[in-house]
Amino acid sequence: MSLYISLDDTDILNSRGTGRLAREIARQLTESGYEVNGVSRHQLLVHPAIPFTSHNSCAVIHVENGTDPGQIFEQVRNIMADDFIEGSDPGLAIARKEDIHSSIMEFGLRAKQEILTQETARDLARCRGVVLEGLGGTNGGIIGAMAGLGLAATGNDGRYVLLGNLRGLSGDIPVERLLDSGIARVSTCSGEEIKNGTVRVRKFPKPSIRGGKPVLFAEEKDGILCEVILD
Repeated sequence: MSLYISLDDTDILNSRGTGRLAREIARQLTESGYEVNGVSRHQLLVHPAIPFTSHNSCAVIHVENGTDPGQIFEQVRNIMADDFIEGSDPGLAIARKEDIHSSIMEFGLRAKQEILTQETARDLARCRGVVLEGLGGTNGGIIGAMAGLGLAATGNDGRYVLLGNLRGLSGDIPVERLLDSGIARVSTCSGEEIKNGTVRVRKFPKPSIRGGKPVLFAEEKDGILCEVILD
């Protein structure tokens, strides 16, 4: 049974980012016996009226064997409380994949285009049975946390910042190795599948999520296939 754990606004300028905290939570959940499939990053609206640290993105942890959102919520909330940064406004949302209604996906898509409110996020969570809580400051992160659930559930938004051993790969990587490391498909931006050769990546591969699968996009530049980050 798949479960999504979404967090947002856990950092301040010059602190560790939300993605890093999400990866640490994923590590601790794995040690507790949960099967973590990965951590994805989802871009939200960047607007002067919206407080954010750098890029206004949220992070979602994908858990395969999470059956009880309430139980796992307590563990994640404790980790976030221990790592709370003064001045941040963290929010946390957890739901089973099958419980994420189309209205939550719509909320996530709206959060990429318009300014939403905490009240709207709370009302939606209450209506759809989502575990949602603000964990400090203004609690503004609940908006992004709620949006992250919806965006992850679409299966067509964001990119993985943790997946298998991808963070251990860098430089020019053979396509075969990318596929063996958890990427489902390597493709040009126009959709043409790339089956061989090497792809030059920045730091480590960051596959986008398309059709619920990790897809690495690449295009030729000066005779070299280079990773293209779309999300």
